[in-house]
Formats: sequence, C-alpha cells, structure tokens
Amino acid sequence: MNSDRHAGGLQKMLADIRTEVLYTRNLIGRDALDARVMAAMAAVPREQFVPESLQAAAFDDGPLPIGHGQTISQPYIVALMSDLLATRPEHRVLEIGTGSGYQTAVLSQLCAQVYSMDLIPELTETASARLARLGCANVETRSGNGYAGWPEHAPYDGIIVTAAASYVPPALLEQLKPGGNLVIPVGQPYMAQDLKVLHKDDQGRVTTRNILGVAFVPLVDHEGID
Repeated sequence: MNSDRHAGGLQKMLADIRTEVLYTRNLIGRDALDARVMAAMAAVPREQFVPESLQAAAFDDGPLPIGHGQTISQPYIVALMSDLLATRPEHRVLEIGTGSGYQTAVLSQLCAQVYSMDLIPELTETASARLARLGCANVETRSGNGYAGWPEHAPYDGIIVTAAASYVPPALLEQLKPGGNLVIPVGQPYMAQDLKVLHKDDQGRVTTRNILGVAFVPLVDHEGID
C-alpha cells in the first residue's frame, strides 16, 4: 500500500470512528473518545493485520475475515472498547481473543503490559510474530481457554474480551483488580449480543452497564487447552 493511499485510508478510518461515536453518543454516553485512544488508533498500522487479499478494505469501518472463522473487528468497535477499558499508562491488562493482534497492538500503545490469549494456536503464533515485528515489546501471548483467563499474572487493571461469551466468566471477574473494568460482549452466536462494561469497585462489588448491541464471533469454552 503506497504512502498516499495509506494516509488517506487512515484519515478516513479516523473520521469514520468519530462519526460513529456521534451516531451512538446517546448509547455510549460520550461525544468523543479519549485522545489517547484516537492517537493509538492512528499509530497502529491496521493494514499489517489484514490479509493481503483484503488490503483494499483495510481501513473500511467494518470487520474483515482473518481465517479460522475469525475476524478483525470494526475500527470503531476496537476504539470504543479501548476507550471503555479506561486504561492508564501504568496499567497491566488482559485481552481474551488475540485474533490478528490488532486490538492487542492498540492496547500496547495505551498501557504498560498486555497479556493476550487465544484458543487457536495458529492465530496466537502468527499474531505474536507480527506484534514482535512491529515492535510491540510490552505484549505476552499464549494459547488457552479464555473463560479461564490467565491467573498467573492476575490481578489485572482491566480485562477486554473480543469474542462473544455466552455468560460473564467468573474467573475473569476474580482476576480483575478492584477499580478495574471488564469490557465484554455477551450473548449467543449470530444473535443479539450486548457489549457490557463490568466495573469492580474498591470493595469488590461489581456493577454492570450495557453499552450497545454488537455482533462478535463466539468465545468458545474449551477445557483442556494449555
């Protein structure tokens, strides 16, 4: 992709995100996303996470297939979920659903350490190599069951799930630090799903807020995956 086309595509993508925010402001409760999030979206080369055959659509505001029945999420949703996570530069966060590594790379711009896991080893390996090539040195990946989380590095300042869970996994709430947010789509595959933010207060009490309807690939609960 030549530099002029890249620059034009990136600016269109950022403009589309801003437009989507305005369309949905009554649902998401904000007129603009955090400037740090928008800077991260501008800094991460989305075209590097999109299959070669789909490069022409790399900056379109929609999901794209990445193989293994998985997708790279719509840029607006990536930006929104990053915003809802409310990261700070010193935070350590857990991502469930590495996929292409695009959301992972955005998070790597926003916090000190990202732990990311995916059920599909091939995706984990490819994303890990891609992230290393792009200089995302504050990312650690593994393959495993997202419903169980990654207890070895818990507690986390925030947890983000990029596939639709059929229920909120108790293990993820356990691994969330007081004061942190869990951002997760919940619902049945290919049916109505709600993007939720669960906040754990300093006393460990959890409150839930529904943000808007979404459509994600399912988060598979597969026991026995290391």
